Amino acid sequence: MKRVERARPFVPTEIHVGTVMDEKGTFGILSIRTTEGLLDIALDRQAADTIMKAIGTIRSKLDPRGS
Repeated sequence: MKRVERARPFVPTEIHVGTVMDEKGTFGILSIRTTEGLLDIALDRQAADTIMKAIGTIRSKLDPRGS
């Protein structure tokens, strides 16, 4: 099996949020400017909840006290 090196993660330098509406409803837009360019992500409620849980998991691992 050939070993594949992983790409370095993008480093966020700026974050903006907003909303847009279409025929399906309202979506949140998360815009993250990184060292490699702009990343725009459209989120419905379920995706936003999932990202919040993921961020909570990451935060608990970054806090030296574990809270």
